Amino acid sequence: MVEFRYIDWTDYGKLVAELTDRIRSRGQTFDLIIGIARGGIPVAMVIADQLEVQIDFINVKSYTGVAAREKPRIISTLTEDVKGKRVLVVDDLIDEGDTMSTVLSYLKPKKPKSLSTAVLFKKPWSKHEPDYFLEVLDKWVVFPWELAEVRRLAASSAAGEAKRGGVKRSPPPRR
Repeated sequence: MVEFRYIDWTDYGKLVAELTDRIRSRGQTFDLIIGIARGGIPVAMVIADQLEVQIDFINVKSYTGVAAREKPRIISTLTEDVKGKRVLVVDDLIDEGDTMSTVLSYLKPKKPKSLSTAVLFKKPWSKHEPDYFLEVLDKWVVFPWELAEVRRLAASSAAGEAKRGGVKRSPPPRR
């Protein structure tokens, strides 16, 4: 059974501020921050604002449901040129690391001066080690902008299991 960790808006703000402080404390500067859609967009926007750095986004599709993934694929790309720039790629978390690896593989041939990565959470089984992160966590993280979506996906998943004769799981609680 999937365990959930719920992040409310207050905690989210504190977490992103802490991640920004960690990035700032190392003294590394960036020319461009790239947020990975969807979860990395809010994180990247706050970090870019606080560090006063230009921002862009890349859209990668990999999740099909709660704890259900497919091979990551880039759906839309950048508007900014990364050549010669110090780039920080930002996402909300790194699970197995496939999404981040896909984005880095896409960016490297474009010849940025440097590529760094930042996330709020890293899963213990991740194949990618981010340059900046706050916590190693093995739970499914539910951010404040996805409460209804996760509740719907969990209910759909539980209904599918029940039809197949599996154990029915309750969707995450309403908050």
